[in-house]
Amino acid sequence: MRVALPVYAVGTVVVLVSDTLSLLQMELKFFLLLLTLLFAGATHGLEITSTGPTSIEKASGDTVKMDCQFQLGPEDSGPLDIEWNLLASDNQKEDQVIIIYSGDRAYEDYLPSMKGRVHFNSADPKDGDASISMINLQSSDTGTYECKVKKAPGIRSRKMLLTVMVKPSKPSCYTSGPSYEGKDVQLKCVSAEGTKPLQYIWEKTSDGKVLPPTAVLDTTGSTLTVNNASASASGTYRCTAKNRVGTDQCTLELRITPSPNTAGVIAGAVIGVLLALLLIALILFCCCRARNKKKYEKEISYEIREDVPPPKSRVSTARSFTSVGSQRSSVGSMSPSNLHEYTLKTQYDKVPSEEYEHPPSHAPVPPPARTAGPNLSRMGAIPVMVPAQNRDGSIV
Repeated sequence: MRVALPVYAVGTVVVLVSDTLSLLQMELKFFLLLLTLLFAGATHGLEITSTGPTSIEKASGDTVKMDCQFQLGPEDSGPLDIEWNLLASDNQKEDQVIIIYSGDRAYEDYLPSMKGRVHFNSADPKDGDASISMINLQSSDTGTYECKVKKAPGIRSRKMLLTVMVKPSKPSCYTSGPSYEGKDVQLKCVSAEGTKPLQYIWEKTSDGKVLPPTAVLDTTGSTLTVNNASASASGTYRCTAKNRVGTDQCTLELRITPSPNTAGVIAGAVIGVLLALLLIALILFCCCRARNKKKYEKEISYEIREDVPPPKSRVSTARSFTSVGSQRSSVGSMSPSNLHEYTLKTQYDKVPSEEYEHPPSHAPVPPPARTAGPNLSRMGAIPVMVPAQNRDGSIV
């Protein structure tokens, strides 16, 4: 059984639903407002108001400002302390303090590597500016920095990531390999310093400023290869090295020349090597010959010449001995036995005269050994008849 409702009843239901939704929205707004008031009461009014970027990239040698603005509440009545720390990348290490403001005074000399390079921007940071500036940036300054503001019972902090990059140093431009027609010529561009990734850009600054159609870049862009180079590839080239914090460039003059006569070059090289070997052999021959000649002359100087005549000496004969004996016989009589001994003694007791010639560079010849009487005949002596004598010495 269906009951038909009057039209005015439907309109009443719609109005009731609309009022219920409005009441729920009002209760939700009141609840959010209450939460906000409770949260504000918990923070005691201290707030960091800086809204700048939390990640900064700078080049080495530049200056950076790290912003840290704050606002105090009426509930924050304690002493004001501001502390900047360099957070450790390893949890096992401690954070490093770089600058502090406490008791209306700034303390800056905490980290030796940053001494004299960090200071507060404001002369009186308690006015709400805890920002710092760091000059002459170095690559070692890269890290995460934290600004911490304390005023009891409130405390707030803000973190920022600083990346210090090194600008590319002036690149060096040069060619690799011979610059001949028909060959592959490589143009290289290298920057010794610079934070990666580095980007290299090649361009031709002469003859239409268009790279040769056969030019190919490698993956890094530092090498430009001109395949099957022709004379039209000659000209001035410029290479630019860049990264996110700086650029630098160099220029290169390329000259493509005709290929040389390879056969002639090889023949010339072979002839040059042969001539060099011949010259070395000639020098060695001359040195050996001079050395042998010097050695021969040295040996000749010590040899004894065989054409020097032997020394002269006086040869005594038996006749001279006989004549001496005959002269002595007039003084006294001698027997045949002692006559022979007397003649020999007279011969070897005589002192050589000054006319005796000594051989050069030789010692005097020693006197000959005493020779027995029977051997005189062997030496060429002439036998002499001696008159017979009696016992008293009278001649018979």
